[in-house]
Amino acid sequence: MNNNQVTPPPSYDNIGFRHDDGRPPAYNQIQSLYPPIPHSTVPHSTVPHSTGPHSTVPHSTVPHSTPQYVPSIPYINTHLSTPDVLQTQKKGPRRCHWKYILSTLMCVLLVVAVVSVLLWYFLFYQCFTGRSCGGKCLSHSQWCDGVKDCAEEEDESQCFRVRGANFLLESYSSVQQSWIPVCADHWDSTHGKAVCQQMGYEGEDYGSFTQTSSGSASQGYMKLNPTSDGSRVQTQLSFSYSCSSRAVSLTCIACGLSSAGPSSRVVGGTEAVNGAWPWQVSLQIQGKHICGGSIISSMWILSAAHCFQSYNRPNMWKVQYGDVSLSTMRTQLPKSVSKIVSHENYNSHTNDNDIALLKLSSPLTFSSRVKPVCLPNVGVDLSAERQAWITGWGALQVSGSTPDKMNQAEVTIYSRATCNVPYVLNNQVTKTMICAGKLSGGVDTCQGDSGGPLVVKQDGLWWLAGDTSWGIGCASQNRPGVYGNVSYFINWIHVQMQNY
Repeated sequence: MNNNQVTPPPSYDNIGFRHDDGRPPAYNQIQSLYPPIPHSTVPHSTVPHSTGPHSTVPHSTVPHSTPQYVPSIPYINTHLSTPDVLQTQKKGPRRCHWKYILSTLMCVLLVVAVVSVLLWYFLFYQCFTGRSCGGKCLSHSQWCDGVKDCAEEEDESQCFRVRGANFLLESYSSVQQSWIPVCADHWDSTHGKAVCQQMGYEGEDYGSFTQTSSGSASQGYMKLNPTSDGSRVQTQLSFSYSCSSRAVSLTCIACGLSSAGPSSRVVGGTEAVNGAWPWQVSLQIQGKHICGGSIISSMWILSAAHCFQSYNRPNMWKVQYGDVSLSTMRTQLPKSVSKIVSHENYNSHTNDNDIALLKLSSPLTFSSRVKPVCLPNVGVDLSAERQAWITGWGALQVSGSTPDKMNQAEVTIYSRATCNVPYVLNNQVTKTMICAGKLSGGVDTCQGDSGGPLVVKQDGLWWLAGDTSWGIGCASQNRPGVYGNVSYFINWIHVQMQNY
């Protein structure tokens, strides 16, 4: 957390990490496996929020990453076909020769046309109007129809989501080919727990279900079979225009609650108190704070991909939690990491897709000081020009040492249009990012804050809007910090939680 307005040279936000000059090739953003849904800081160069003294970096885009990345060289297939073309020409009238050529050409054109139509239908039309899995094209009617068409069963495992701050449960209807609210008729906690586990949560995380309004725009309900036993719930739902109850509101985990409010609103940051940000964790290597992270379930921590580019072995990392003091946490037993899942399309040159998940070796025990933050449901408004909070153990000034106590600061989320003007971040903020800070300077994340949370309070709950990614300097004027856009990644997050 930084309140220094000096503009130093570019550097990482993770003390101890450096980028080299190598840049990996850009990746294409993969399409979500879900059915379609409506829908920091471093000097004048982009640099990830890793831990480590800031080093001078040329005026270029550099992610807030920590470890060194060795770019891979894509294999280019330059297969050349060189068939024999010399043949003995048959003697005879010239007209027979041209008839032969013409008929051959017509046959070739016909074959090409047929192949093109088939390719268009199977590779473009069906996948464009439906979905694909493992190279297999499915129509919308094959999703959530009770038949496992995909090798990984994603067509039957990704059939539920929650919408809005009231946690309205929706199921994908293969008949209506859209997301439909679930009717509370015949619903109980057995069904609720089954759906939450299908979405990637642990059984012990289960919160509760209540009834809520489906909204005036509801076009019907997904209604539960009265004899449903709670297994494979989507196969026991059918579309109905009527519902004698209201819709299901499903809380898979009690999230976004803090036992203490921010202690102050002083510009530039202040020390946090225990219980104010119970989801904040310290990710450490050999007892040294490297990056921040956010608890999203008893088994999962959300952080930034750039923290794990070189240091990508799970057994290197420990997770400390439950206190605002690093020295106090070091006296407690940390959690081990069993799996690191960095976004497969993370690009250290553009900083796109800077998000990662860590799966713990054993579940956390929740308390007043250890709680999950809420992942942004579909429809939760985390838009621009609203206030948010940043927290972490990052340096209080460029190249400064890591403080012992967690700091907090209030910032403003800006629109991408504001962030991308030439004198601010010059078109470097993509749809996978959001930017926040103070255009006047003085408040920002800095070295050591990488991967930590940017949170917004709405309807009494704290929602995870971003993970600290990169920035230009620390707290400089017109240089807001940049964060991974968690709302953009919500489908990806649940897929990883389901798969691992």
